[in-house]
Amino acid sequence: FWELIADEHGVDPNGRYVGDSDLQLERINVYFNEATGGRFVPRCVLVDLDPHTMESVRGTPMGQLFRPDNYIIGQAGTGNNWARGRYTDGAEQADSVMDVVRKEVESCDLIQGFQVIHALGGGTGSGMTCLLLEQIKESWPDRIVNTFSIFPSPKVSDVVVEPYNAIFTIDLLLSLSDETLVLDNEALHSICTNVLNISASFSDINHLMSTCVGGMTTCFRFPGQLNSDLRKLAVNMVPFPRLHFFAPCFVPLSSRGNQPYKAITVPNLVQQMFDAKHLMAYCDPREGRFLTCASVFRGRLSMAEVEESMLNVQDKNSRYFVEWIPNNVQNAVCDIPMRGQKMCATFLANTTALQT
Repeated sequence: FWELIADEHGVDPNGRYVGDSDLQLERINVYFNEATGGRFVPRCVLVDLDPHTMESVRGTPMGQLFRPDNYIIGQAGTGNNWARGRYTDGAEQADSVMDVVRKEVESCDLIQGFQVIHALGGGTGSGMTCLLLEQIKESWPDRIVNTFSIFPSPKVSDVVVEPYNAIFTIDLLLSLSDETLVLDNEALHSICTNVLNISASFSDINHLMSTCVGGMTTCFRFPGQLNSDLRKLAVNMVPFPRLHFFAPCFVPLSSRGNQPYKAITVPNLVQQMFDAKHLMAYCDPREGRFLTCASVFRGRLSMAEVEESMLNVQDKNSRYFVEWIPNNVQNAVCDIPMRGQKMCATFLANTTALQT
């Protein structure tokens, strides 16, 4: 994720600006803090109780981008145990994490909220995340908490306690999170094998997730967009506080061999967005109804064409959209395309098909 947005804002792995557009700098301070000497440092805290994974992150070229004090590393992992992350090992590190979070909050002019990327399968990502979310809500009750929650799948990892960790965490996400993007390893694995025709590796799955998260944050990072901050997104997407779980999607997705044979148009992107096999949450929208939707299109596109294509889908499939929320599909267009794409779109669906 940080590789993607650093690249989009023209920031190299040493934090230097090497871009060529004023638009890259206009809202760069949303995710980066400018330090001495013009170096850009991510507003980010990296936490793991397993020292080996964190050292591997530090060893990558991007590892030098983050402030060294913002790495919080435990002495040993939680052994995929939710209770150890929540009550014992995680609780020992919680004060250190919150101190760093407070420093980051104090460096902001006006904090919108918090974004937490975590996996529900391990002990740290599930148990310790719940503890930290409780403390964040207690310290900043009026700020938005947005989580990117990675749900486990036996196709990706065979740890037998992952479903239990996920269930304990989902229960607390209902009350502690304001917006949750459901990134499901089962669906991501299916996209790799059935849509992209590749064998799913961790790097492929991470790449899919980062493009989706990067697309969703486009509105926060570039000027003049609908849903331009976390609170506006919540107002447009969440009809009732507990119904804040979104199924995300990034398009176009096609195997490398098929790309030269496919024309990418706005109606084509819209058609792919509403296709269940492109959703990054394992559910079929036809088995439920859409409460609200938000889409972010990127590239040189006509807003009128986007609105027309989205209205066509709503008219033809009106039974899948609840009638008691008028204007429940929100669209935004960003002129700046994603690297390597002429046009693309990110889609968030708050649908009743997404249920435990």
